[in-house]
Amino acid sequence: MSVNDPTNPSLTARPDRVLVLCSHNQCRSPLAGALLRREIALHGLPVEVLTAGFRDSGRPATTPTIEVAEDFGIDLRAHASRTVDRDLLIGADLVLGVERLHVREAVVLESSVWPRAFTLRDAVRRAEAVAPRSPDEPLRAWLALLGAGRDRMSLMGASPDDDVLDPTTDRTVDHRSTAEMLEDLMCRLVRRAWPV
Repeated sequence: MSVNDPTNPSLTARPDRVLVLCSHNQCRSPLAGALLRREIALHGLPVEVLTAGFRDSGRPATTPTIEVAEDFGIDLRAHASRTVDRDLLIGADLVLGVERLHVREAVVLESSVWPRAFTLRDAVRRAEAVAPRSPDEPLRAWLALLGAGRDRMSLMGASPDDDVLDPTTDRTVDHRSTAEMLEDLMCRLVRRAWPV
């Protein structure tokens, strides 16, 4: 039985592990991860949430991100960016990129992550198109249903339907609307992946 087998008992003996990715791990992924943690805590669910990026480690969240997080009751002042590596990807039951680019880079870094790596927006769309996960269903098995029929070519290019734009570098979006979108997406995902 392989470590990636969704029926592997070692995967069901620990909380589900979600890894949220963005470019620098200073804006979107820390905010999305914190919003997911808040939703998970609200329902008392056994889920561990990690965040990472593809640039340098040890950098703080951006000032506008910290400020908007405070408006949502979240303190990101102690956040330090983390660089994604193969071990983080292998250990994650679900990998959520905020852009297609992040999912592509994750799959290049660790190809075994493909069946459980999605953009956040695509994961929510797919989750709402299938039955909610049942209480005894391993997360990785449910994700296999979500990913059925996916083609890796669907990750090519950018997509307004899949990508959450970066308010740090894109003046067409702001931090508040980004946080509101992330909050909505995380709430919808939790309702389907960890129904209570």
